[in-house]
Amino acid sequence: QVQLVESGGGLVQAGGSLRLSCAASGPTFSSYNMAWFRQAPGKEREFVSAIGRNGGITYYADSVKGRFTISRDNTRNTVYLQMNSLKPEDTAVYYCATRQGVTAGPFGSWGQGTQVTVSS
Repeated sequence: QVQLVESGGGLVQAGGSLRLSCAASGPTFSSYNMAWFRQAPGKEREFVSAIGRNGGITYYADSVKGRFTISRDNTRNTVYLQMNSLKPEDTAVYYCATRQGVTAGPFGSWGQGTQVTVSS
């Protein structure tokens, strides 16, 4: 199983930006579809964004479309989530995961999460 480590979270004011990173171990990163999810206190984990193995396919939740951008660098075994125009409702723990399909199928590995807090 690939191991995933998220970073880049923090405290930011509404309207600000953050870039999350998810670093993967192992030589087969390019064979994984990758996804970002988030979980706010008292809420279920929800889909944020996903990207195909070579970065050619991307998907976004309606709530983040136009504000967030997912990308990946297979030479660095890393997937990114650029978050702009952040809103207080974006506050959550953000997780990256591998998945069999880009937006469907079983999950493989999950990271430990990184906290994003957006103040109003």
